[in-house]
Amino acid sequence: MYGTGRGVAQDAVEAYKWFKLATTYVDAEQREQIAEGRDVVAELLTPEQRAESQKRSREWHAAHPRD
Repeated sequence: MYGTGRGVAQDAVEAYKWFKLATTYVDAEQREQIAEGRDVVAELLTPEQRAESQKRSREWHAAHPRD
């Protein structure tokens, strides 16, 4: 949704974060498809933006530990 701005403000950094998070919660078949979307968004980011997105992913994981 963030990648296309569907229902939210378009934000490639936030889109990359959610693609990255999604790859950790799906099965192998879905992971490949999601990883492809993540990689498309990654092409749009600067190294600084990618680092920010990865930081946001780590923060989300820390705030929402798996049981």
